[in-house]
Amino acid sequence: MYICPVKKIAVFASGNGSNAAKIIEQFRHHAAIKVSLIASNKPEAGVLKIGRAENIPSIILDKEKFLRGNAYTAELIQSGIDWIVLAGFLWKIPATLIRAFPGRIINIHPALLPKHGGKGMYGSFVHEAVLAAGEKESGISIHFVDEQYDHGKTIFQVRCPVRENDTPASLAKRIQQLEHEYYPKVIERLITGKSMVNGE
Repeated sequence: MYICPVKKIAVFASGNGSNAAKIIEQFRHHAAIKVSLIASNKPEAGVLKIGRAENIPSIILDKEKFLRGNAYTAELIQSGIDWIVLAGFLWKIPATLIRAFPGRIINIHPALLPKHGGKGMYGSFVHEAVLAAGEKESGISIHFVDEQYDHGKTIFQVRCPVRENDTPASLAKRIQQLEHEYYPKVIERLITGKSMVNGE
């Protein structure tokens, strides 16, 4: 009987790693998918502590090597990485890495792209822009990564209302709940080849 090899994920994150923690939890005992590496550009990032607690190898990314060198493609390939998942990673992904993993790098953005994306649009800056624009709804966008910020083909979106009394912090909390609920599921369905309808 043919057994499909386990697909290995590298999670790239710059911050506390709440999305990374949910992804790790989703695949901790998964038959076909494993989080095999944590990569961060910040030595003090909380996501590295999560990785250590889960006995997942980690790597600290050097800016010069990542942006103007080989972008760690050799190390990722040597580790058998199949997919790269961005979970709050703030550096732009270089073309070298995109070419090495075509159609296998995905990101989550805390707004409904193509609105409120692009350089500098992350975290509270996104929610401030949504509120300043008077939007009636926001949500999350999961998309493939290309050579422009927040530009690759959208894989999945889910929406939530923007309330009249919302602040960036209150909106962020609601958006984060959507991220935690849907990102691991979408990753699983994408990698295993199962379709996913918005909101399901």
